[in-house]
Amino acid sequence: MNNLQKPFCMPIGLPAVEWMVRIGAPLILRTDPEFALYGRDVIPQRLVDNEFAFQFAELDTASNNLYK
Repeated sequence: MNNLQKPFCMPIGLPAVEWMVRIGAPLILRTDPEFALYGRDVIPQRLVDNEFAFQFAELDTASNNLYK
């Protein structure tokens, strides 16, 4: 179960093999399939430099808050 399935009580997700993601991401989501397949570790450098304090810095706490 991944980080988004848990807070939304979704025990299973739709299965998608790599070729499906490579075709569907640009056509349906209009995004790079690499994002869905490999993810990105992104740091909001400008916000960090300006000492912005995120209320929910982690995906788990943010998605739990959204669900509640």
